[in-house]
Amino acid sequence: QVHLVESGGGSVQAGRSLRISCAVSGNTASVCTMAWFREAPGKEREAVAAIWRRSGATYYADSVKGRFTVSQDNARTTAYLQMASLKPEDTAMYYCAANLFCGEAVPEADEYNYWGQGTQVTVSS
Repeated sequence: QVHLVESGGGSVQAGRSLRISCAVSGNTASVCTMAWFREAPGKEREAVAAIWRRSGATYYADSVKGRFTVSQDNARTTAYLQMASLKPEDTAMYYCAANLFCGEAVPEADEYNYWGQGTQVTVSS
């Protein structure tokens, strides 16, 4: 079993930065990939970024490439999403998710076994 808890969301103005975190506990050694998804009202859940925990390889959606950075701490117990140059269209509930398998290069929500409760990010213009 893997337990995920997000933190760090909030409200910021456009152009500012925000970092959200995902604490990973339980059978952390079994997790291959950590991903961040977001869901805005009226829109489908989309993959924003992912990190393959052992290799450190990363994935970014085109909409956030160059602005967001996914990382993990050395103990691999916390995943981070550093968000810079935030835009109003980044407003969404952000979820971290864990995949016990390494999955595809583009994360798909149905591949992920464990999910956090979500943290709201609101960007005002």
